[in-house]
Formats: sequence, structure tokens, C-alpha cells
Amino acid sequence: MSRTRLSLLSAVALLASLAPLAATGIPAAAATPSQGPADAPLTVANPGFEHGVSGWEFTSGAGVGTNYPHAGNRQAYLDAGSGRKVSQTVTATGRGDYLVSAWIATGGPGARYVLRVDGTTVAERTLPAAANYRRHTLGRIALAPGDRLEIAFESGEGWVNVDDVMISPASPADPRVTSSDPEIVAMFDWAKSKANSWVHLPGTRGPLNADERQTGGIGNAVYGPSYWAGYANRSGYYSRDMAHQLSGAGVLGLHAENKEMLRAFAASATDEHAYYPVWALNFDNRTYLSIDYRDRDVFVREVPAPFELVQKAEEAYRWSGDPAYLDDPALWEFYRHATEEFVTLHDGQKDNGPGVDVAEGTGKGIFQGVASYNETSDEPLAEAGDAIGSQYQAYRAMASLARAKGEHALAARFDDRARDLRTYFNTTWSGTGTGADMVRGYTTDGRALTGWGKENSWFMPMKQIVDPGERREAYLDYIDQQAEGAGRPDNIEALTYLPDTFLTNNRPDTAWKWMRHIYAQKDVQHVNARQGTNGDYPEVSFTLVGQTVQGLLGVTPDAPARTLATQSRLPSGMEWLGVEDLRVGDSVFALRHDTDRRSTLTHTSGTAPYTWEARFPGAHPAVAVDGRVVEATRTEVIDGATYTVVRTRVAPGRTVTIEVR
Repeated sequence: MSRTRLSLLSAVALLASLAPLAATGIPAAAATPSQGPADAPLTVANPGFEHGVSGWEFTSGAGVGTNYPHAGNRQAYLDAGSGRKVSQTVTATGRGDYLVSAWIATGGPGARYVLRVDGTTVAERTLPAAANYRRHTLGRIALAPGDRLEIAFESGEGWVNVDDVMISPASPADPRVTSSDPEIVAMFDWAKSKANSWVHLPGTRGPLNADERQTGGIGNAVYGPSYWAGYANRSGYYSRDMAHQLSGAGVLGLHAENKEMLRAFAASATDEHAYYPVWALNFDNRTYLSIDYRDRDVFVREVPAPFELVQKAEEAYRWSGDPAYLDDPALWEFYRHATEEFVTLHDGQKDNGPGVDVAEGTGKGIFQGVASYNETSDEPLAEAGDAIGSQYQAYRAMASLARAKGEHALAARFDDRARDLRTYFNTTWSGTGTGADMVRGYTTDGRALTGWGKENSWFMPMKQIVDPGERREAYLDYIDQQAEGAGRPDNIEALTYLPDTFLTNNRPDTAWKWMRHIYAQKDVQHVNARQGTNGDYPEVSFTLVGQTVQGLLGVTPDAPARTLATQSRLPSGMEWLGVEDLRVGDSVFALRHDTDRRSTLTHTSGTAPYTWEARFPGAHPAVAVDGRVVEATRTEVIDGATYTVVRTRVAPGRTVTIEVR
């Protein structure tokens, strides 16, 4: 008997046996429930085949089995040979663009995954032979009210198993990259579509608390604006992953998702949790993910997370211009608690001297509060490089947000705290060594730790707490060497931080090397077999999107101030790189860099002019703005690097080219 024919289930008997499941007793965050779209969401009936054949059409040689589900207890199957088909047709009630994804495993080549609108094929993929589940996505597909969308899986030379079909709304932005290097174009196209496929359509229902122990979840709920950030076999998103994916989500215009997810974490950072946000939430933006939350005293918590969420909230504010980041009490109180009470409550083991507080972990494991994101280490850390670096950036973000809110005294106080913490780090905390001898953490008994600490190593330069100069450059060399050697992380999601580390420190060639490596590993099985391939870990695609736009193109948005800063970080051999449909606030731009000497910005559409701050590395005696040479130039030193900086207003509909001479 073939792998797929172990069980053919009766829909009637199955539906009768499936009583509604009780919701979990895990607490729900005090977030406001998200509103769904005015039209009923485009919904796949029985997407995981847990209700047998209900909602689907099957030819002979196709059905529902229990032998090899991706999640839950059941999956659809098609036997080998021609003419087998599993399909469902849904009718659009509103107008929109969508992507459709499914987890598919195949015992041979030649099967097809097809989307048809009113009988016409609009997207299709011929599936390779791959016995392990992979997530395949088709779209963007435009639908109008009344359109009939058929989702079909058609047989090939081997067996086919299908599970967990999902419809995602197309992202508000559809950025398009062009370049002299076809690899970055292919990489970005893949990453953009893949990242978009992880976005939930608000108003759809899905399982709660699905994980590797309870693959079908416990209960279900209406999902709010959210996207997958964490293991693809769990029904939720994680603070660490979400923080790292936020910039890519910003490029895609997923501002509603970023805000609702940040707000859900903020609402969970209560006094009873000692101002830690919970580690993960379900996609309803309310229910704590049970695998990581047992009760108010026993839940996963890691010191860098609250600080990263403050930093990323400020970044989301700059992408979107949404005043809620300043005015929403839940968000604002979270920033204040994370940068004040949280630090005070969790600073009691190591004496850092007068005027400096450093948040600490317990050294007792993730359910008691650890100092570092490096969960594979057995070091009893009290203070860690990734935590202190993240605390520094949270102080900077708090100063920026307070300044935007008009609270200038508060902004000045956090500017001072950030400066003092960085000074303390470089003069005392990190020791006097360099490379392998630089301190990257302290144990609960006060021992300084050097050597390779993975996250607590590379976060320090990534968070820019290390002063510029020879010491930082030597440490970046050390990180690159260790990540390529015996200390290399096994999990792909850890490697996704390396491009950020090197891009932030103006090492585009090294960053591009790691981007290419990560992309080349996308079809390799993840170290967690339940997760699927490396490319099916959501962080991979989101970070490649952000690293292309914020990293290689050096885009720094400031929608509230109607300012856009850019800096070319093109690697050697990439002659030019451009992006269209780059959205900041209510404006749309196109940007192109030709090496690091010429940049062109088009303000495609918007309601008001933007100030373009074009940065070029080095001090140049003259620049040309639209061919007009300006002899007197302005230079600025930013984090140790000298730039020639040109500021010019770019009105909607206008294109400006700036070139250094």
C-alpha cells in the first residue's frame, strides 16, 4: 500500500466526531481585539483537512489520510498517476489581491499546484520530488466581487500530500528591485513573496496553541493583523523573531500588523510579569502561546527582548508616521516601563558603579529569565553583550520617541543615559582586550567571559554600542571568522543577524557574502525537522527584504519628519541597485544607487515634499545636483565614518539625481 493510501476517511463520520474544542486557559493579553475587513474574509474551508473531505472536491485516487500530516492529524493525498485532483473553489465577496500557500510533500516529480479564476489559470507551479513538506506559494492574484477562485492540486509521477492551505492578503507595498546583479533580483523576489505569504488575513479563524506537542492546537479564534514570526509549526509569533522581521515588514507596508503585534507584547508587559513581555502570542493577538507560558511566574523571558521591542517601535513609527506610537497609552507605558522599572527591577547582582544600571538575567534558564538570546549556552549569565547593546538602543529610541512627543526633558535624560551606558561599556564593561579577548558577558558570580558567545558577541557591534575604530574592526573580523568556523550556529535564523551586523558597520562585501549564503541554504532542511526547510523559517525571507532595502540601499525613513536618508552600501561588483514602490508614510518613492557615487530618487506620489538626505562615503570637494555642480559641500561624521551629505527637497512627481565629483 502506498504511503498516501493508509486511511481514507468518511466526511460524515468525521464531522460527527469533531465536537468544538474548549479554549485554552492560558491568559489573554489585554490588547484591543483587531477589526476585520468590511467584507467577509476570503476563507478556505477546512484548510488542514481536519474535517475530512468537507469543503473539498476529490477525484478517484485522492482523499484524506492520517499517515503523514504536516500538522494536526490529517492531510489530503493524491495517488501517483494522471488525472487525480483535490480542489476547492471560493467566491470573493470583496476586491483585493491575495497569495495562496500550501504545505506539500511529493514522492515524485510532475505534480501541479494551480490557481484558476473563473476557469482561467492565473498561477501554477510544477512541483519537484520532495518527500519532506515544503511550503509553496502562488500569487499575487487580483480578485473582484463574485470571482470564483479555484485552488487545485493535481497528481504527478509520485504520491502527493497536501496540508494547511492558507490565503494571505497581498502586502500594501509591492517593492520591485532591479540591479546589474541578477542574484539580488532573484533573492529579493523570492524573499518578498515568501515573507508576504506568512501574513494572516484578519478575520479568518485558526487554531490556538498549535505546537509540536499538540499539532492541531487547542481551540480556535479569530486572527487579527499579524504575521508568522517563529517556527512554522507553531500558531504564534515571538518577540525576538518579530523584532528582527519588523524592518522587512515595514518595507512591505505591513504597518497594521507591526503595530498590533507590538501592542500585544506591550500589553503583556505587566507588573505581575516584572515588566517582561511574554515571549510569544497566538495570532489572535491576545492569547499567550502555551508552550512558552505556564503561569505568571513561569514563562520564557530573555533580557534583550523588551529593549528590542522599544527600538523597533521607534523604527515602525518612522516607517509609518502613525501617531499611535506616541499616543497609545499601552505602547507609551511599555516604553517607559521597559527603560525604567524593568532595568531597576532586574539589576541587583553585578555592581556597575554609580549612575549606571544594567538589566540582568538570573542565570537559571529561559523560564526564569536569561540574560542572552544564546539559548544553547549553559553559561550562568547575569549580564550579556546582546542585552546591554539592546538596552543602549532602547535608550536611544526612548529619547527619539520622547522628542517626537514634545517631551524634551525626558528626551534629554535618555540621551544622557544612552551616552553614559555606551561610555561605561567601552571603558569598563567590555574590558581592554580585542577580538577573542573582548568581554561579552558576566556570570552571576561576577566572572568576565570572553571568546565566542554567538548572539552575545555579534549583537554588540550590531547594536552599535562598540565605539568605532580598530577595536571594533578587529571584533568584526573575529565574528566573521567564528561564524565560518567551528562556532558556526546550526540554525539558519541565527545566521540571519550577520548581514545586519556587517551592514550596520559598513562592511557590505561581508554582509553580501552572508546574504548569499543564507539564500543558497533556503531549500536545505532546517535543523528542526518539524519546521521544514530553512527557507520556510519566516525570519529568513523577512530579513532578506529588510537587508536589501535598509541595508544595501541604506534607506532610513522618517515619515513624521517627511525625511528620507539614503546611503549606498553596494558590495564590490554590483554596479547599480534600485527599488520601486518604496513606501514611507503616505509617499511612494523609487531609488537607485550607481556604485556609491551617484543616487537618483523619484518621489512617485505623495501629499507633500520630502527632504532627501543623500549620504556618500568620504569627503568630496563637489557634488552635482541634477547636473548643476555645487562646490561647497557638507561633511558629517556618523558613528566614526565621514560622509558627504546633501539635503534637498523632492516634491511629489519630481526626480532628483545627486552625484559626487
